[in-house]
Amino acid sequence: MRNAVLPTLVLALTIALGGPALARPVPYLLQPEESSVGFETDFGPDLISGAMPVKSADLILDFDSVANSRIDVTLDVTNAQASFPFAAQAMKGPKVLDAQGFPEMSFHSTAIRRDGDGARVEGALTIRGVTRPVTLQASIYRQKGTGAGDHRRLTVQLKGSVRRSDFGATGWSDMVGDEVRLTILARIAQAE
Repeated sequence: MRNAVLPTLVLALTIALGGPALARPVPYLLQPEESSVGFETDFGPDLISGAMPVKSADLILDFDSVANSRIDVTLDVTNAQASFPFAAQAMKGPKVLDAQGFPEMSFHSTAIRRDGDGARVEGALTIRGVTRPVTLQASIYRQKGTGAGDHRRLTVQLKGSVRRSDFGATGWSDMVGDEVRLTILARIAQAE
């Protein structure tokens, strides 16, 4: 699961890491080779897990004023992977994500707020041409080897869930769960 899904999401997780805050909005770039974006859903007594690569991302973080942060992400549905080979084909087929008709999935943040030691990222998620609100809980950490207050390289962990039926992805509902749980680990670096 080296590729990113909605990874770039919640990157605006404006969580103060201690030390001085940044004085302005700063653009960040996703490091896809060091990131993993995963999902899982129930498959009878088992789980189906997988990943979806990020096609593009536009990330702005403002540690001084969280409301100025922004996340826009586009995912590549056609290259989604799943833990069972047949599940990947079914997931990309017309009864679930319909990758042929809708080759991209997108997320656009609408509000980012501090939430305890983390952040709450609200946004609009579009799957199969259907847009619905989604909320993700985020935590942000300095990457190994960086000091307090160093915001140049960060790791963001996002968690949340969506109901696939909300987007018309209802295929095989008698075998596959409706809830899709997201766990995104994204490594980002300040744009030069």
